[in-house]
Parts: sequence; structure tokens; C-alpha cells
Amino acid sequence: MLISKKSTYGIKALMNMARHLERGQVLISELAQEEKIPKKFLEAILLALKNGGILSSRIGKGGGYSLAVSPKSVTIGRIIRILEGDFAPVSCLSETNYAKCDECDDEASCGIRLVLADVQKAMNSVLDTVTLAEMVERSEAALQAGRKVYDYSI
Repeated sequence: MLISKKSTYGIKALMNMARHLERGQVLISELAQEEKIPKKFLEAILLALKNGGILSSRIGKGGGYSLAVSPKSVTIGRIIRILEGDFAPVSCLSETNYAKCDECDDEASCGIRLVLADVQKAMNSVLDTVTLAEMVERSEAALQAGRKVYDYSI
């Protein structure tokens, strides 16, 4: 299962804000340029995240968007659910977009549904425990590991 560009861009924007908490409010145009996200698309994403309680905004001079919550308190699962709805590998497992599978006679005994329900639980377990702050830390650690400089002098 893939997450959409909407979630990918939303998470990238939030990671940028979490990395630069000290700057406070950020303009959409700056964020769009820094993260290479189409500005109009980013506007819609940030508005959804604001409506979901993750961001706050201020209009006027010194205005823009900022995190309304600590990066340590928002999970990746919460972000994705705000932007995508629930995370279901098949429609018959969706809480918000439920649809019966055409080829299924009995959901209770459907092998596909039973296995994918386990997949969904495992994914939700990870997504609901990893915070935005942890994602930023992991990304920074991987970046530092990639820049490792070895000194071979004696």
C-alpha cells in the first residue's frame, strides 16, 4: 500500500517545521521552495493539518504556519489519517470508506481480509507509536551516518 503525495508532502513539511522550531511562523512560499512542493497543493495540505489541530496560522506581518503541538506528541498515524482518512489495505477494512468487496461472499471467513487485517494492525501499531520528533531524529541520524568522515592518518 502506498501513501499519496499529499501525505508525503505533508510529512515533509511538518518535518521541516519540526527541524526549525526556533523560526516560528513559516510562509507557505518558503516551505514550498525549501521542500520542492507545489505551492497550491501545499496550501491545501497545511489547511487540512490546521483543521486537524497539528498546525496553527497567523495572518499578516510575521504570519504564516507553525506547529500547534510538540513534535513529540504527534504521531505519523495521526498525520496520515488527517490527510488520507483511515489506513486500510482493502476497502472492507476501512472505517471511513467501507465498501464490501464484490468478489467476497463472507467477510468473516475471507482469507484475504483476515490476513490484511493483521497487516493493518501491524502498520497502525508502528504509525501510532512513531512521533514526528522520532522521524526527524531518525532522518538526521541517517544523514549523519551518510556523512561519516574517516580519518586514516597515523
